[in-house]
Amino acid sequence: MKVTCERDKLLAAFQTASAVAPARSTKPILQNVKLEVTEDGAELSATDLEIGIRHQVSGVDVHVPGVVVLSVTRFGSILRESTDQTLHIEADSQGTTIRGERSQFRLPAENPADFPSVTGFTEKNFHEVPSRLLRELIRRTAFATDNESSRYALGGVKLEFESSEITAIGTDGRRLAKMTGPITTTGKSSEANQSIIVPTRAMQLIERAVAPSDAEVQVAVNGSEILVHSARATISARLLEGRFPDWRKVFPESGSGVKLDLAVGATAAAIRQAAIVTSEESRGVDFTFADGMLVLSGRAAEVG
Repeated sequence: MKVTCERDKLLAAFQTASAVAPARSTKPILQNVKLEVTEDGAELSATDLEIGIRHQVSGVDVHVPGVVVLSVTRFGSILRESTDQTLHIEADSQGTTIRGERSQFRLPAENPADFPSVTGFTEKNFHEVPSRLLRELIRRTAFATDNESSRYALGGVKLEFESSEITAIGTDGRRLAKMTGPITTTGKSSEANQSIIVPTRAMQLIERAVAPSDAEVQVAVNGSEILVHSARATISARLLEGRFPDWRKVFPESGSGVKLDLAVGATAAAIRQAAIVTSEESRGVDFTFADGMLVLSGRAAEVG
């Protein structure tokens, strides 16, 4: 394999792909990222056997197609520390050479055949979600999940699909966040009220890999796996199993309770100020409602 690439574009793609690779593993090959180069372009692959990603790399001039396995730590450090705009990469069975204008590195060879295959997107039946909506769904729900809980279902975001709508829900048992948005369905419609639980880590990777400039993102469920495909990346992740809380019981039925309109910016600023005087033991902020007024107060042992 022999290529010339733009360092900044390769670095951005490598950092996204390498986020999947485990820091420690009984399979050392997983601590690498595979770079596959063809006449059509270059693609990075990484997996921890639970989550996988295939990421396209732009700005690559292909001289000789081929496949190479690159160390996350060493090759990633080379990309970050190099000041060259262009890097030349050559790989054979003896090792990999990375050359800049005034630097040269030699890395040992790994057998690409030992690297696990990462699922691509070949689905005919899928949902299409606007990229901005998908990123917003993740940002507004993933923060409320709980990866430390013994209830594995709480370590993910629940996605509920209907014919023209997607709902995302995240909860840790104490707080709950929900957001709904429109989708379109291509191919055969999935079963009515289909719901899945996607690991929080996979959702965060999807948010990172999907660019705001992408138009539509394709989402498919294949057995116990979710596949998300954008213009530059495909992410696959094994779904979580377990009982998810009935979020519908948390929200009051339409017409019940009291509805208040608040100014978002002013309310958020007041909450941040009240939270300054809370502590690890007393982290709550009291909301006191009166006619046309909301008072927020926080108190700890010696402050308030």
